[in-house]
Amino acid sequence: MSQPIPVNETAWASATWPLGTHLGPDGVTVAVHAPAATRLQLEVYPEALGATASSVFLPARGEDGVWRAQISGIEPGALLGWRAWGPNWPYDPAWTPGSAAGFLADLDEQGNRFNPNKVLFDPYSREITHTVYTDRLADYGVNDGVFGTGGDGIEIAGLTVPRRQIDTAPYAPKGIVLPEDAAHAATAPKPHLPAEQAIVYEASVKQLTGHPSTARLRDLLAGESGFEDVADIPAEYQGTYKGAGMLAPYLKAAGFTAVELLPVHETNASESGREGKTNAWGYMTLSFFAPNRQYSADKGWGGPTREFTEMVDAFHAAGIEVYLDVVYNHTAEGGNWGGDVNTVGFTSLGGFATAEYYQMTTDKILVDGATGTSNQINYSSPVARGLVLDSLRYWCTTMGVDGFRFDLATVLGRLPADAAADDWGSLKRFFNEHPLLTGIADLAAEQDIEVIAEAWDLWGYEVGNFPRGWGEWNGRYRDAVRRFAKGDGNTGAFIDVVNGDYHHFNDNGGPQKSVNFLVAHDGFNLADLVSYPAKNNGQPAPFGPSDGGSDDNISWDSGGDQALRRQRLRNFWAILMLSRGVPMVVAGDEMGRTQNGNNNPWAIDTAAMRNNYAMLATSDPQGVPVEAGVEASYHNNLGTFDAPSGSVNPLFRFARFLMRLRHDHPALHQASWGDDQVGGDDVSYLFRTPSGEGSPQEGDRALRVLIDGPGEAFCAMINMAGDAVAFEVPGYEGDVQWRRIADTAAWAEPECNCWPEGSGQALDGEVVVAPWSVVIVHAAKT
Repeated sequence: MSQPIPVNETAWASATWPLGTHLGPDGVTVAVHAPAATRLQLEVYPEALGATASSVFLPARGEDGVWRAQISGIEPGALLGWRAWGPNWPYDPAWTPGSAAGFLADLDEQGNRFNPNKVLFDPYSREITHTVYTDRLADYGVNDGVFGTGGDGIEIAGLTVPRRQIDTAPYAPKGIVLPEDAAHAATAPKPHLPAEQAIVYEASVKQLTGHPSTARLRDLLAGESGFEDVADIPAEYQGTYKGAGMLAPYLKAAGFTAVELLPVHETNASESGREGKTNAWGYMTLSFFAPNRQYSADKGWGGPTREFTEMVDAFHAAGIEVYLDVVYNHTAEGGNWGGDVNTVGFTSLGGFATAEYYQMTTDKILVDGATGTSNQINYSSPVARGLVLDSLRYWCTTMGVDGFRFDLATVLGRLPADAAADDWGSLKRFFNEHPLLTGIADLAAEQDIEVIAEAWDLWGYEVGNFPRGWGEWNGRYRDAVRRFAKGDGNTGAFIDVVNGDYHHFNDNGGPQKSVNFLVAHDGFNLADLVSYPAKNNGQPAPFGPSDGGSDDNISWDSGGDQALRRQRLRNFWAILMLSRGVPMVVAGDEMGRTQNGNNNPWAIDTAAMRNNYAMLATSDPQGVPVEAGVEASYHNNLGTFDAPSGSVNPLFRFARFLMRLRHDHPALHQASWGDDQVGGDDVSYLFRTPSGEGSPQEGDRALRVLIDGPGEAFCAMINMAGDAVAFEVPGYEGDVQWRRIADTAAWAEPECNCWPEGSGQALDGEVVVAPWSVVIVHAAKT
């Protein structure tokens, strides 16, 4: 290693440039937050792996606890790493990489874990070279165990060495210097769609286009009007940002207005999917600024940034917004290894300022509480809050995204250790005032983006408690509709959520702040919800095995009746698209995708878990092969639809019809509640008994929902009983003609269960609704 270039104490210590690494005309500026450190060393590497530093610099500490340097001669693509000393390991001139010189303890009194043998990357790095689970470590005879601290021995090159003394320079991820214009220059403007117009499609990047069937999308969709612009996706782009962007015409034609991508931040996962080192969903974030390199067809330095922004531009050109599922509640750095307070595996945040970034017990053990991941982030710390806000701003301005869904978002607003909440009211007030939650809401208003909370964690359930400006995944909606749709008769709760959950969201900006979902990535998908009484996670590859997964799915296998399962799938689609709020569906639910009952396939990175678009061109969607050469098959829970032809998937046509209906009619996507009267300028949801006389009572399994808007009305006749029920269509003064536009009953499968407006059966008086079905009628008012 070369000798360090001395610090420019006066110029750098008084500088104020922002955190991160930035390449400008005068060279690179670097700035990292490490207030308790006593020395930081910046190193430049010629290669990502297997190399030692070629240049070394000594930044200066400012009064704000930030260490800065400005260095000329560094070009785009340079690889940077950091070493840190502190009170537990002060600098000793005798120190060399891999030495114990200066070592006093593995952590200081505040819980910081400084170790100069462990090379770190800047938390603000816009790309990093690799993850700690990379398969390439094996080329050097090591595994991710080298990143650990502590005194237990590990064998390296035939010698047993204390973990803390292993120099990770040849192995650690490095930050990549990118030019300021590394992102693709957008050619399409952001759609800036009103929140109430969103129909959200939740998917991982690989799930969207990682199946080989995407190579023949044009043929598969040749029989579907409106899909003329779809493109075949070549093998080299399948499962990548590039491929996802190419899918935009499909999503637009299907009726979706927003795609919500499971985490795209760099995550801990091996390239080959080694057992125990796989994370198909990506909920182990290693860097809050860097896009996941595995999802990029172009894996060169700068490739993921450019390709991601090209993908966003392609979605925007199709009028589709891009939301990111983000994980700020914990990181992939992990907790204490084996419960040992001395042993951690920090490669970034924790190595610079453990006490600033992570919550710890009084014994300095990393907290394993609300997240269940052993490394909960400390949002009592202003620097941790700043990291999140800076990351969000980067992704919505430079990277172009339109919104964020926050995993376990309650962690972001949890009470600090020295605060107390003795009652529900004080807890709610704290959430409404938490500086990070309000800061995110302010950023959302400033940038005109959506921010959506998963409003629960292992410590509590806070749906409806987030500050104004936040949307929330509404678990109450999921549970109430699931129960009612299997005949539980929970009538009051069902009415509340279909009407936008007024009691929980009326003071938060409108019903569009309730993100309504029946299924999500974690849990059954929609076809499995109607097909399995319990999870089936122990099955062999490619559908399992999986650990975890909820045992409380509120599911029903429909008595094993395939026709009833198909009918109940349509019921869920109809209720979801007619409810106040924002509907969200899981990728593949429009075509009947199944996971064979696996309700937690977070580590299953196989084609079986991706959208198989061959399902679109058949009346037997679950009867198609999983993939050429794979012996496993989908469980055929749905059987064969009674379709107009064998090449038509009636579920797909029905789902598309409902999404288009919601999109085209303002009465079905309102940003405010109406009154309880017919007429006027608002849109009212009026819940009545099937006869229209009186309100439904608890235990009723059949009810009528009149959606009364200016100039038109819809009526949903919902029968979740085991016998047919006669309904009366609502009466209006004047010339009003009701027409059937959708009927989920099995008899209508040859019609794909839907009829274009104006062409359906004219109705007057009584309508008999089949058991376990929904009829939707529409009328234009004169």
